[in-house]
Amino acid sequence: MKSILKTLAIVLTLTFTAGSCSSDNDSDPVSGGSRDVKYEVTGNYTGKLSVTYIEEGGAALIEDITALPWKKEFTAKTDSRAASISTSGYGGLKGQTLTGKIYVGGKVVKELTATATEDGIIVLVPGTYVFPL
Repeated sequence: MKSILKTLAIVLTLTFTAGSCSSDNDSDPVSGGSRDVKYEVTGNYTGKLSVTYIEEGGAALIEDITALPWKKEFTAKTDSRAASISTSGYGGLKGQTLTGKIYVGGKVVKELTATATEDGIIVLVPGTYVFPL
């Protein structure tokens, strides 16, 4: 089950990254051109969690989340095109929640809250932020 959720998280992250590239633009008044990235996952979910994110060099990484809140901060390299995060879990309780945020330049550029299903499964995909060219 854990490997299925990790595979699903990777596929969702890559899908959202590829899809969002077609709608990027050359100006970004929100981040001011910053490449300082912070990912944050908070909530009351008590099941097993893993997170997939785009790291500073542009590669996708997977980590287990052992405690909430979870965060990761870095400065994206110039060849990294996007910031993206997805989180999935199993073994929680119906109604428990997770909130995922992507900050760029200290400002929230993507945010989403997800709720666990009756089976205690949760999938959180706040989206992808594409750096301006």
